[in-house]
Amino acid sequence: MTGRPSIAAVALREPTVPGAQAGDRGRPGSVLILGSGPVVIGQAAEFDYAGTQACRALRAEGVRTILVNSNPATIMTDPSVADVIYLEPLTVEAVEAVIARERPDGLLAGLGGQTALNLAVGLARAGVLERHAVRLLGTPLEAIEMAEDRERFRDLLDRIGQPYAPSAIVEGATEAERSASAERALADIGLPAIIRPAYTLGGTGGGIVETEIAYHERIRAGLRASPIRQVMVERCLVGWQEIEYEVMRDADDTCIAVCSMENVDPLGVHTGDSIVVAPVQTLTDQIHQRLRSAALAIIRALGVEGGCNVQRSPGSPPRSRSACDSPTSRTWSRVPRSRPSSRRSTTSWSSCRASRSTSSRAPTGAWAAR
Repeated sequence: MTGRPSIAAVALREPTVPGAQAGDRGRPGSVLILGSGPVVIGQAAEFDYAGTQACRALRAEGVRTILVNSNPATIMTDPSVADVIYLEPLTVEAVEAVIARERPDGLLAGLGGQTALNLAVGLARAGVLERHAVRLLGTPLEAIEMAEDRERFRDLLDRIGQPYAPSAIVEGATEAERSASAERALADIGLPAIIRPAYTLGGTGGGIVETEIAYHERIRAGLRASPIRQVMVERCLVGWQEIEYEVMRDADDTCIAVCSMENVDPLGVHTGDSIVVAPVQTLTDQIHQRLRSAALAIIRALGVEGGCNVQRSPGSPPRSRSACDSPTSRTWSRVPRSRPSSRRSTTSWSSCRASRSTSSRAPTGAWAAR
Protein backbone atom coordinates (compact mmCIF):
# COMPACT_ATOMS: atom_id res chain seq x y z
CA MET A 1 0.00 0.00 0.00
CA THR A 2 1.25 3.48 -0.87
CA GLY A 3 0.41 6.81 0.66
CA ARG A 4 -1.41 7.93 -2.50
CA PRO A 5 -5.21 7.40 -2.37
CA SER A 6 -6.78 5.10 -4.96
CA ILE A 7 -9.49 6.26 -7.33
CA ALA A 8 -12.02 4.32 -5.25
CA ALA A 9 -10.92 6.19 -2.14
CA VAL A 10 -11.19 9.49 -4.01
CA ALA A 11 -14.77 8.62 -4.93
CA LEU A 12 -15.66 8.25 -1.23
CA ARG A 13 -14.27 11.61 -0.11
CA GLU A 14 -16.60 14.24 1.26
CA PRO A 15 -16.51 17.28 -1.08
CA THR A 16 -15.55 20.62 0.39
CA VAL A 17 -16.35 22.72 -2.67
CA PRO A 18 -19.00 25.43 -2.12
CA GLY A 19 -22.55 24.16 -2.46
CA ALA A 20 -21.71 20.50 -1.87
CA GLN A 21 -24.31 18.65 0.17
CA ALA A 22 -22.82 16.27 2.71
CA GLY A 23 -26.15 14.48 3.06
CA ASP A 24 -26.15 13.77 -0.66
CA ARG A 25 -22.55 12.56 -0.79
CA GLY A 26 -22.08 10.70 2.52
CA ARG A 27 -19.99 7.56 2.88
CA PRO A 28 -21.86 4.52 1.51
CA GLY A 29 -22.14 1.34 3.56
CA SER A 30 -22.09 -0.92 0.50
CA VAL A 31 -20.99 -0.40 -3.10
CA LEU A 32 -21.72 -2.36 -6.26
CA ILE A 33 -18.71 -2.46 -8.61
CA LEU A 34 -19.21 -3.14 -12.31
CA GLY A 35 -16.51 -5.19 -14.04
CA SER A 36 -15.43 -4.83 -17.65
CA GLY A 37 -16.75 -8.14 -18.91
CA PRO A 38 -15.01 -10.01 -21.74
CA VAL A 39 -11.48 -8.99 -22.66
CA VAL A 40 -11.47 -6.88 -25.83
CA ILE A 41 -8.86 -4.80 -27.64
CA GLY A 42 -8.10 -1.65 -25.67
CA GLN A 43 -9.92 -2.86 -22.55
CA ALA A 44 -8.16 -5.78 -20.95
CA ALA A 45 -6.02 -6.46 -17.89
CA GLU A 46 -5.86 -2.81 -16.81
CA PHE A 47 -9.53 -2.94 -15.83
CA ASP A 48 -9.21 -6.21 -14.00
CA TYR A 49 -6.38 -4.61 -12.00
CA ALA A 50 -8.37 -1.41 -11.43
CA GLY A 51 -11.46 -3.28 -10.25
CA THR A 52 -9.40 -5.47 -7.94
CA GLN A 53 -7.72 -2.44 -6.36
CA ALA A 54 -11.10 -0.73 -5.98
CA CYS A 55 -12.47 -3.70 -4.04
CA ARG A 56 -9.42 -3.74 -1.78
CA ALA A 57 -9.54 0.02 -1.18
CA LEU A 58 -13.25 -0.02 -0.37
CA ARG A 59 -12.94 -2.98 1.99
CA ALA A 60 -10.06 -1.25 3.73
CA GLU A 61 -12.47 1.66 4.35
CA GLY A 62 -15.01 -0.70 5.87
CA VAL A 63 -17.34 -0.62 2.85
CA ARG A 64 -19.12 -3.83 1.82
CA THR A 65 -18.26 -4.64 -1.81
CA ILE A 66 -20.55 -6.32 -4.32
CA LEU A 67 -18.87 -7.20 -7.62
CA VAL A 68 -20.72 -7.98 -10.86
CA ASN A 69 -18.75 -9.29 -13.83
CA SER A 70 -19.51 -11.71 -16.64
CA ASN A 71 -15.89 -12.86 -17.02
CA PRO A 72 -14.78 -15.53 -14.50
CA ALA A 73 -11.19 -15.52 -15.84
CA THR A 74 -10.21 -12.43 -13.86
CA ILE A 75 -8.47 -11.65 -10.60
CA MET A 76 -11.36 -9.49 -9.42
CA THR A 77 -13.71 -12.49 -9.41
CA ASP A 78 -11.49 -14.39 -6.99
CA PRO A 79 -13.55 -15.12 -3.84
CA SER A 80 -11.05 -13.25 -1.67
CA VAL A 81 -11.36 -9.92 -3.54
CA ALA A 82 -14.96 -8.82 -2.86
CA ASP A 83 -17.51 -9.57 -0.16
CA VAL A 84 -20.07 -10.79 -2.71
CA ILE A 85 -19.37 -11.79 -6.34
CA TYR A 86 -21.95 -12.27 -9.09
CA LEU A 87 -20.99 -13.88 -12.40
CA GLU A 88 -23.85 -12.42 -14.41
CA PRO A 89 -24.37 -10.84 -17.83
CA LEU A 90 -23.55 -7.14 -17.80
CA THR A 91 -27.04 -6.06 -18.81
CA VAL A 92 -29.52 -3.64 -17.27
CA GLU A 93 -31.91 -6.47 -16.36
CA ALA A 94 -29.27 -8.69 -14.71
CA VAL A 95 -27.67 -5.86 -12.75
CA GLU A 96 -31.04 -4.55 -11.57
CA ALA A 97 -31.79 -8.01 -10.17
CA VAL A 98 -28.51 -7.88 -8.21
CA ILE A 99 -29.30 -4.37 -6.98
CA ALA A 100 -32.77 -5.43 -5.84
CA ARG A 101 -31.27 -8.32 -3.87
CA GLU A 102 -28.19 -6.63 -2.37
CA ARG A 103 -29.54 -3.06 -1.93
CA PRO A 104 -26.19 -1.26 -2.38
CA ASP A 105 -25.89 2.42 -1.43
CA GLY A 106 -23.62 3.28 -4.35
CA LEU A 107 -22.56 2.15 -7.81
CA LEU A 108 -18.94 2.40 -9.02
CA ALA A 109 -18.71 2.19 -12.82
CA GLY A 110 -15.57 4.17 -13.59
CA LEU A 111 -13.22 1.20 -13.19
CA GLY A 112 -14.92 -1.20 -15.59
CA GLY A 113 -14.06 0.39 -18.90
CA GLN A 114 -16.44 1.28 -21.68
CA THR A 115 -18.68 -1.69 -20.86
CA ALA A 116 -19.32 -0.52 -17.30
CA LEU A 117 -19.79 3.11 -18.28
CA ASN A 118 -22.34 2.26 -20.96
CA LEU A 119 -24.12 0.00 -18.49
CA ALA A 120 -24.24 2.76 -15.85
CA VAL A 121 -25.79 5.12 -18.40
CA GLY A 122 -28.30 2.42 -19.31
CA LEU A 123 -29.20 1.84 -15.65
CA ALA A 124 -29.73 5.56 -15.10
CA ARG A 125 -31.85 6.01 -18.23
CA ALA A 126 -33.97 2.98 -17.32
CA GLY A 127 -34.66 4.55 -13.91
CA VAL A 128 -32.98 1.69 -12.04
CA LEU A 129 -30.70 3.90 -9.92
CA GLU A 130 -33.54 6.21 -8.91
CA ARG A 131 -35.95 3.35 -8.30
CA HIS A 132 -33.57 1.62 -5.88
CA ALA A 133 -32.01 4.80 -4.43
CA VAL A 134 -28.51 3.90 -5.67
CA ARG A 135 -25.99 6.74 -6.00
CA LEU A 136 -23.53 6.80 -8.87
CA LEU A 137 -20.12 7.30 -7.25
CA GLY A 138 -17.24 9.22 -8.75
CA THR A 139 -17.76 10.84 -12.13
CA PRO A 140 -21.38 12.05 -12.47
CA LEU A 141 -23.65 10.80 -15.24
CA GLU A 142 -23.65 14.21 -16.92
CA ALA A 143 -19.86 14.09 -17.33
CA ILE A 144 -19.95 10.56 -18.76
CA GLU A 145 -22.60 11.51 -21.30
CA MET A 146 -20.80 14.72 -22.23
CA ALA A 147 -17.59 12.84 -22.90
CA GLU A 148 -19.26 10.05 -24.86
CA ASP A 149 -21.54 12.21 -27.01
CA ARG A 150 -19.14 13.76 -29.49
CA GLU A 151 -21.30 16.75 -30.33
CA ARG A 152 -21.76 17.72 -26.69
CA PHE A 153 -18.04 17.35 -26.14
CA ARG A 154 -17.35 19.64 -29.09
CA ASP A 155 -19.63 22.26 -27.51
CA LEU A 156 -17.76 21.94 -24.22
CA LEU A 157 -14.44 22.53 -25.98
CA ASP A 158 -15.88 25.64 -27.58
CA ARG A 159 -16.94 26.93 -24.16
CA ILE A 160 -13.49 26.52 -22.63
CA GLY A 161 -11.63 27.73 -25.70
CA GLN A 162 -9.95 24.45 -26.61
CA PRO A 163 -9.41 23.75 -30.32
CA TYR A 164 -10.46 20.58 -32.09
CA ALA A 165 -9.74 18.97 -35.43
CA PRO A 166 -12.15 19.33 -38.37
CA SER A 167 -14.92 16.79 -37.88
CA ALA A 168 -18.60 16.27 -38.59
CA ILE A 169 -21.44 14.38 -36.93
CA VAL A 170 -23.45 11.72 -38.71
CA GLU A 171 -26.77 10.92 -37.06
CA GLY A 172 -30.51 11.08 -37.67
CA ALA A 173 -33.85 9.62 -36.71
CA THR A 174 -34.42 7.95 -40.09
CA GLU A 175 -32.29 6.21 -42.69
CA ALA A 176 -32.80 9.12 -45.08
CA GLU A 177 -31.62 11.64 -42.46
CA ARG A 178 -28.55 9.58 -41.64
CA SER A 179 -27.71 9.20 -45.32
CA ALA A 180 -28.00 12.94 -45.93
CA SER A 181 -25.89 13.63 -42.84
CA ALA A 182 -23.21 11.23 -44.11
CA GLU A 183 -23.09 13.00 -47.48
CA ARG A 184 -22.67 16.39 -45.80
CA ALA A 185 -19.87 15.04 -43.60
CA LEU A 186 -18.08 13.62 -46.63
CA ALA A 187 -18.31 16.95 -48.44
CA ASP A 188 -17.01 18.85 -45.38
CA ILE A 189 -14.19 16.52 -44.28
CA GLY A 190 -13.17 14.73 -47.46
CA LEU A 191 -11.03 11.62 -47.78
CA PRO A 192 -9.11 9.95 -46.24
CA ALA A 193 -11.12 10.17 -43.03
CA ILE A 194 -11.52 8.39 -39.72
CA ILE A 195 -14.91 7.07 -38.61
CA ARG A 196 -15.49 7.07 -34.85
CA PRO A 197 -18.78 5.73 -33.43
CA ALA A 198 -20.02 7.22 -30.13
CA TYR A 199 -20.04 5.13 -26.94
CA THR A 200 -17.67 2.47 -28.28
CA LEU A 201 -14.08 1.46 -27.54
CA GLY A 202 -11.16 -0.20 -29.23
CA GLY A 203 -12.14 0.91 -32.71
CA THR A 204 -15.41 -1.04 -32.72
CA GLY A 205 -17.38 -0.08 -35.83
CA GLY A 206 -14.86 2.57 -36.87
CA GLY A 207 -11.70 2.84 -38.89
CA ILE A 208 -9.79 4.69 -41.61
CA VAL A 209 -11.46 5.04 -45.01
CA GLU A 210 -9.91 6.19 -48.28
CA THR A 211 -12.66 5.60 -50.86
CA GLU A 212 -16.33 6.56 -51.02
CA ILE A 213 -17.41 2.91 -51.06
CA ALA A 214 -15.39 2.18 -47.91
CA TYR A 215 -16.69 5.40 -46.35
CA HIS A 216 -20.36 4.48 -46.71
CA GLU A 217 -19.77 0.90 -45.56
CA ARG A 218 -17.93 2.11 -42.46
CA ILE A 219 -20.58 4.71 -41.68
CA ARG A 220 -23.24 1.98 -41.70
CA ALA A 221 -21.09 -0.24 -39.47
CA GLY A 222 -20.40 2.62 -37.07
CA LEU A 223 -24.06 3.56 -36.76
CA ARG A 224 -24.90 -0.07 -35.96
CA ALA A 225 -22.13 -0.24 -33.33
CA SER A 226 -23.04 3.03 -31.57
CA PRO A 227 -25.73 2.67 -28.88
CA ILE A 228 -26.99 6.18 -29.74
CA ARG A 229 -26.59 5.73 -33.53
CA GLN A 230 -24.02 8.48 -33.87
CA VAL A 231 -20.60 8.57 -35.52
CA MET A 232 -18.01 11.25 -36.00
CA VAL A 233 -16.13 11.73 -39.26
CA GLU A 234 -12.66 13.20 -38.70
CA ARG A 235 -9.86 14.35 -40.91
CA CYS A 236 -7.13 11.71 -40.99
CA LEU A 237 -3.98 12.34 -38.94
CA VAL A 238 -2.37 8.97 -39.57
CA GLY A 239 1.39 9.18 -39.19
CA TRP A 240 1.34 11.79 -36.43
CA GLN A 241 3.01 11.16 -33.10
CA GLU A 242 0.78 10.12 -30.17
CA ILE A 243 1.20 11.46 -26.63
CA GLU A 244 -0.94 10.54 -23.61
CA TYR A 245 -1.50 12.19 -20.24
CA GLU A 246 -2.95 10.33 -17.28
CA VAL A 247 -4.76 12.91 -15.16
CA MET A 248 -6.90 12.69 -12.02
CA ARG A 249 -9.40 14.97 -10.30
CA ASP A 250 -11.21 14.67 -6.97
CA ALA A 251 -14.43 16.15 -5.57
CA ASP A 252 -12.52 19.19 -4.29
CA ASP A 253 -11.43 20.00 -7.88
CA THR A 254 -7.83 19.09 -7.10
CA CYS A 255 -6.21 17.92 -10.34
CA ILE A 256 -2.88 16.25 -10.99
CA ALA A 257 -1.13 14.93 -14.07
CA VAL A 258 0.06 11.49 -12.97
CA CYS A 259 2.37 10.96 -15.93
CA SER A 260 2.95 11.59 -19.61
CA MET A 261 3.43 8.75 -22.09
CA GLU A 262 4.70 8.55 -25.64
CA ASN A 263 3.61 5.91 -28.14
CA VAL A 264 6.48 4.51 -30.20
CA ASP A 265 4.15 3.90 -33.16
CA PRO A 266 2.40 6.82 -34.86
CA LEU A 267 -1.33 7.42 -35.16
CA GLY A 268 -2.91 4.67 -37.18
CA VAL A 269 -1.63 1.96 -34.83
CA HIS A 270 -4.03 1.30 -31.95
CA THR A 271 -2.66 2.31 -28.55
CA GLY A 272 -3.27 -1.21 -27.25
CA ASP A 273 -1.02 -2.59 -29.97
CA SER A 274 1.76 -0.03 -29.51
CA ILE A 275 4.75 0.26 -27.19
CA VAL A 276 4.53 3.16 -24.74
CA VAL A 277 7.44 5.02 -23.12
CA ALA A 278 6.96 7.06 -19.92
CA PRO A 279 7.66 9.88 -19.38
CA VAL A 280 7.58 11.63 -22.75
CA GLN A 281 11.04 11.85 -24.31
CA THR A 282 10.79 14.00 -27.44
CA LEU A 283 8.72 17.10 -26.57
CA THR A 284 10.14 20.44 -25.54
CA ASP A 285 9.15 21.59 -22.07
CA GLN A 286 7.08 24.41 -23.55
CA ILE A 287 4.91 22.04 -25.62
CA HIS A 288 4.71 19.51 -22.77
CA GLN A 289 3.45 22.15 -20.33
CA ARG A 290 0.91 23.44 -22.83
CA LEU A 291 -0.51 19.97 -23.48
CA ARG A 292 -0.51 19.15 -19.77
CA SER A 293 -2.41 22.35 -18.93
CA ALA A 294 -4.96 21.61 -21.66
CA ALA A 295 -5.51 18.10 -20.28
CA LEU A 296 -6.17 19.48 -16.80
CA ALA A 297 -8.54 22.14 -18.19
CA ILE A 298 -10.57 19.47 -19.96
CA ILE A 299 -10.91 17.12 -16.99
CA ARG A 300 -12.05 20.09 -14.88
CA ALA A 301 -14.60 21.21 -17.44
CA LEU A 302 -15.99 17.71 -17.75
CA GLY A 303 -16.28 17.28 -13.99
CA VAL A 304 -14.60 13.87 -13.95
CA GLU A 305 -13.98 12.56 -10.42
CA GLY A 306 -11.33 9.90 -10.81
CA GLY A 307 -8.96 9.05 -13.62
CA CYS A 308 -8.97 10.29 -17.18
CA ASN A 309 -6.65 9.57 -20.11
CA VAL A 310 -6.01 12.39 -22.57
CA GLN A 311 -4.30 11.65 -25.87
CA ARG A 312 -2.55 14.28 -27.96
CA SER A 313 -0.61 14.18 -31.16
CA PRO A 314 2.27 16.49 -31.93
CA GLY A 315 2.82 15.65 -35.57
CA SER A 316 5.74 16.19 -37.84
CA PRO A 317 5.77 19.15 -38.30
CA PRO A 318 5.10 19.73 -34.59
CA ARG A 319 1.39 20.26 -34.25
CA SER A 320 -0.72 18.39 -31.79
CA ARG A 321 -4.09 16.72 -31.57
CA SER A 322 -5.70 15.21 -28.50
CA ALA A 323 -8.05 12.53 -27.31
CA CYS A 324 -9.56 12.04 -23.90
CA ASP A 325 -10.49 8.80 -22.15
CA SER A 326 -13.11 9.47 -19.61
CA PRO A 327 -13.55 7.77 -16.26
CA THR A 328 -10.91 5.11 -16.57
CA SER A 329 -12.34 3.39 -19.56
CA ARG A 330 -10.15 4.52 -22.27
CA THR A 331 -13.52 5.89 -21.95
CA TRP A 332 -13.75 8.68 -24.24
CA SER A 333 -13.22 8.34 -27.92
CA ARG A 334 -9.99 8.94 -29.77
CA VAL A 335 -8.87 11.94 -31.82
CA PRO A 336 -10.34 13.96 -34.64
CA ARG A 337 -7.60 14.01 -37.18
CA SER A 338 -6.20 16.19 -39.87
CA ARG A 339 -3.31 15.79 -42.23
CA PRO A 340 -0.02 17.37 -41.25
CA SER A 341 0.81 20.45 -43.26
CA SER A 342 4.09 20.98 -45.05
CA ARG A 343 4.72 24.12 -43.00
CA ARG A 344 6.16 24.17 -39.51
CA SER A 345 3.54 24.94 -36.90
CA THR A 346 2.86 24.60 -33.20
CA THR A 347 -0.93 24.49 -33.63
CA SER A 348 -2.58 22.13 -31.16
CA TRP A 349 -5.18 19.70 -32.45
CA SER A 350 -7.34 17.84 -29.99
CA SER A 351 -10.16 15.37 -29.95
CA CYS A 352 -12.18 13.80 -27.17
CA ARG A 353 -14.54 10.97 -27.50
CA ALA A 354 -17.57 13.13 -27.15
CA SER A 355 -16.62 15.80 -29.63
CA ARG A 356 -17.72 16.31 -33.17
CA SER A 357 -17.79 19.35 -35.35
CA THR A 358 -20.29 20.00 -38.11
CA SER A 359 -18.35 22.99 -39.28
CA SER A 360 -16.25 22.90 -42.42
CA ARG A 361 -14.03 25.64 -41.03
CA ALA A 362 -10.62 24.34 -40.04
CA PRO A 363 -10.01 25.40 -36.41
CA THR A 364 -6.65 26.37 -35.02
CA GLY A 365 -6.43 23.22 -32.93
CA ALA A 366 -8.38 20.16 -31.87
CA TRP A 367 -9.44 17.84 -29.03
CA ALA A 368 -10.98 14.37 -29.27
CA ALA A 369 -12.18 11.79 -26.77
CA ARG A 370 -11.23 8.21 -27.26
